[in-house]
Amino acid sequence: MELIINIFSLVGSLALFLFGMKTMSEGLEKFAGDRLRSILAAMTKNRVMGVLTGILITALIQSSSATTVMVVSFVNAGLMTLVQSIGVIMGANIGTTVTAWIISAVGFKVNIAAFAIPLLAVGMPLIFSGKGNRKSIGEFVFGFSFLFMGLSFLQEAATAMNIGDMVAGMLAHVSQDSFFTILLFVVVGAVVTMIVQASAATMAITLMLFGMNIPGFGFEQAAALAMGQNIGTTITAFMASLTANTQARRAALAHMFFNVFGVVAFLIVFYPACHAVSWFVDSVMGGGNDLYKLSAFHTAFNIINTLLLIGFVKQIEALVCRVLPMKAQDEDYRLKFISGGLLSTAELSIIEAQKEIRSFAERCQRMFGFVPELLQMQDEAEFNKLFSRIEKYENITDSMEMEIASYLNKVSEGRLSDASKSQIQKMLRQISELESIGDAVYNLGRTLNRHRMHCQKAFTPEQIQHMQTMMQLVDGALVEMLKRIDQPMTKAGIKTSLNIEHEINNYRTQLKNQNLHDVNAGLYDYQLGVFYVDFISECEKLGDYVMNVVQAGKRLKNDYEDRPYDGQG
Repeated sequence: MELIINIFSLVGSLALFLFGMKTMSEGLEKFAGDRLRSILAAMTKNRVMGVLTGILITALIQSSSATTVMVVSFVNAGLMTLVQSIGVIMGANIGTTVTAWIISAVGFKVNIAAFAIPLLAVGMPLIFSGKGNRKSIGEFVFGFSFLFMGLSFLQEAATAMNIGDMVAGMLAHVSQDSFFTILLFVVVGAVVTMIVQASAATMAITLMLFGMNIPGFGFEQAAALAMGQNIGTTITAFMASLTANTQARRAALAHMFFNVFGVVAFLIVFYPACHAVSWFVDSVMGGGNDLYKLSAFHTAFNIINTLLLIGFVKQIEALVCRVLPMKAQDEDYRLKFISGGLLSTAELSIIEAQKEIRSFAERCQRMFGFVPELLQMQDEAEFNKLFSRIEKYENITDSMEMEIASYLNKVSEGRLSDASKSQIQKMLRQISELESIGDAVYNLGRTLNRHRMHCQKAFTPEQIQHMQTMMQLVDGALVEMLKRIDQPMTKAGIKTSLNIEHEINNYRTQLKNQNLHDVNAGLYDYQLGVFYVDFISECEKLGDYVMNVVQAGKRLKNDYEDRPYDGQG
């Protein structure tokens, strides 16, 4: 019974450590989410700055997995190039060594849990604060406390279970001088990290075992475990990229190639490298804590690997592009940016959804571009083919609305800032109005199809000219909508769209009045006039939906009332 309790205590301590790391990381990401994106955009213009950026962000959020998943998501959303991502990933590997140094310095020498519990008293008022930034800082404080409490409890549980003796018993059957043993430890480190999905956690366990002075588990065996963790940590980003676009999968693959190359290169000079690190710590750093040797090896591994490969970023890009060639894009429905699962935090997932909404809007504009072609088409077979294409696009817009809405609902279940919650509400309204645009375009095509089937007379040259002018106005409204679909709407932007909408409304009224006059004058019959006015009216409705999308993207506070646009200005 005591053994079962100790096992659950060990697993629970690890769970507390992981939860603390996740909470701390999320708190920092939410506090500095926009700043992190700005830093990534500004500091990745060359490979050296990309590496420094990766180091900085990973050192801040204490998770190389979170950084690499963030980078993969930015590549997926088109916010970062593949070359830029490789540099940041290299830096993330160096940044993650900060955790090992912190643990080496204080984790097992000072009872940090004794300080962690009082620290919760500091975080408590912050986490219940009404302000988003304070709440995020509170989450960081709680996460920091949980992380070191978990670390302390992990050591206690391991001691209670006599983990040292158990490991020593297992290692007694393994040859200590065999290079095969080193390879075995590399594989074990990779597998454990793949399961836990947190290299910091497995590094903490490795440091704990190394600090126990277990017979047969010396510096070289611990260093091999640490190298294996560098391979295992790539699985998180790789899994996040499985349902992403090709560029995102390439970024994850580059991460895997980079770490695997480093492990293979270090294995060739493994024993000399271990001796060099031991000499450096003993002679240059003055010896002291043996855990410093393992942290120094971990840091040296990642720094040297980065220095070796930083000059070959273009070649790494070419390699992953050859392994994962770009597939030809067809017209079949597939979300471009939203992956099968949510990203590391709900905040980052919003970026994916916003890019998908832009893709949705571009598809609607492309769909509307078929209507002028349909109006001019004389060949019946070609007409039917193009109309079928419009029908297919209409089905796609329905599917896109449902998929994006489902994704946003999942995102909203996560821990979000108030601003992000408000943004999700706007995005849900945007996709509803974009789907209505798809319906309106389909109705335009259906009106032309019904005219062809049920009316014996063609539109007059004047009618066609008016219809084309109206479509040009609507296309102008769509162009303005696309300019600002993923940007906060300003008063000037809304005014521009409103002016176009007024033109559409006025032109619709003018053409309807002119139609009554022309029918009474006998220029064309009543039935042809019905199809003509239906087309004009549907264009005006489409303009209203466009205006609704524009209004949905505006800021929370401005001079415009937050309501669907009714077409009356």
